[in-house]
Amino acid sequence: MYFAALLARTEDGWEASDLELDDVESLSDLIDLARSAAVDDDTVVALIEQEDAWFGVIRVDGEEDPRYFVSNASVADRSSYGSMLTKELLGTDEEDDDLDELDLDGTEDGEDEPVAAYTDDEDDDADDEPRAGSEPLPAGPLGDPRLLDDLGVGHKELLTLDGDALTEIADALGATDVLEAVR
Repeated sequence: MYFAALLARTEDGWEASDLELDDVESLSDLIDLARSAAVDDDTVVALIEQEDAWFGVIRVDGEEDPRYFVSNASVADRSSYGSMLTKELLGTDEEDDDLDELDLDGTEDGEDEPVAAYTDDEDDDADDEPRAGSEPLPAGPLGDPRLLDDLGVGHKELLTLDGDALTEIADALGATDVLEAVR
């Protein structure tokens, strides 16, 4: 079972809305929903979680390129919404040619590159099977762990979140009450 929500930043804080994933068939659908929830082209954070197995964060700032983070790429890739994210992060999403042109690493010229993948040998799961025709995904985070740094969730903290990560992210953003209202 999935839980998904959009948090849109406003002058008065954050507004949350339940994200109906049944209407999302592609990553571009999800990005379009996030942009439509934006107030004055301000930041929107889409949060997706699957039964505490993995979580994903998508940050959309106006018309800028979206930024992505997945807590456990190998586990997320086994689910429909998680695989949309991992394929995008790995550049293997052939469904939407427009996304191929985006700067998906979340950096601007002159900025440090984000951590592309983080693995810890102790966390490796010997049962993870590689996807056909590709390298095995890391049994750990994938994407831009710095995508929430300026909003109060540091990259080191994001890399260590587990369990009810979305609540911890909402706490750091000051959006706990609005997130709980849509749960």
